[in-house]
Amino acid sequence: MNKLLIVGTVAFDAIETPFGKTDKILGGAGTYIGLSAAFFKLQSAIVSVVGDDFPQEYLDLLTQRNIDISGIEVVKGGKTFFWSGRYHNDLNSRDTLETQLNVLADFQPKVPQDYKNADVVMLGNLHPLVQSGVLDQLEASPKLVVLDTMNFWMDCALPELLAVMKRVDVITINDEEARQLSGEYSLVKAAAKIQEMGPQYVVIKKGEHGALLFHGKEVFFAPALPLEEVFDPTGAGDTFAGGFTGFITQSENVSFENMKNAIIHGSNLASFCVEKFGTERMIGLDKNEVVSRLKQFKSLTQFDIEL
Repeated sequence: MNKLLIVGTVAFDAIETPFGKTDKILGGAGTYIGLSAAFFKLQSAIVSVVGDDFPQEYLDLLTQRNIDISGIEVVKGGKTFFWSGRYHNDLNSRDTLETQLNVLADFQPKVPQDYKNADVVMLGNLHPLVQSGVLDQLEASPKLVVLDTMNFWMDCALPELLAVMKRVDVITINDEEARQLSGEYSLVKAAAKIQEMGPQYVVIKKGEHGALLFHGKEVFFAPALPLEEVFDPTGAGDTFAGGFTGFITQSENVSFENMKNAIIHGSNLASFCVEKFGTERMIGLDKNEVVSRLKQFKSLTQFDIEL
């Protein structure tokens, strides 16, 4: 069975949307990626750090989904990373109310020995030096390395981000970040410039408007499934990344054609994530629901036309 190495935060979130608010709940990029990838036939491990205030039941939740947590460091006396945010009425924009780095401030990733030869590596949204530090520990070249990042690192760690981008195959960012990174408004031009920075494949996430995949002159577009209700968009991008890398790990195929399928699987899982607060929907999600919604995606995007 192929191995997926996941690097990302395991954290607490407090979320406020027009539909309600939560106290501290389970969150973090690594968590969402892991829960999403668990729907595929693979072995996975999360590399992260938490404080000893992190409930054992949350760690058990990950292990129950066959996720190796030996790479999650528990710092005695430390406090877990915490993020709090409030979404605007359109749910596309949000305000960060509070960020407490806590144990994440001094995080030095330690890749489990069994995953130093991982087939696929998913570098979640963290400081580029942390992402590079993970790649430095690998003992074999993965079939695929995927990197997620955000505008914050473009603002405060651009040289380090550009350095790690030279070492990855795929980058996933949203449309606003693609424009900032490239200096181009056209997403086609933006993707071309970003490919020159290292990644052969560029995935540009457009939220409720779907996702774009670029490779050379090839382009693929996947729509987002129209939903009756979007409750909380937190973690949707990370859930997408988990579905994308999970499918590729399972299928052992890193071609552009197969990445099209991976984009659909990622979009499909992300469509569930937004239906409840935090990780709640992903935790309660049934495999039959996933397959049923995949059929909806298929009917949404397939048609016959005479040419």
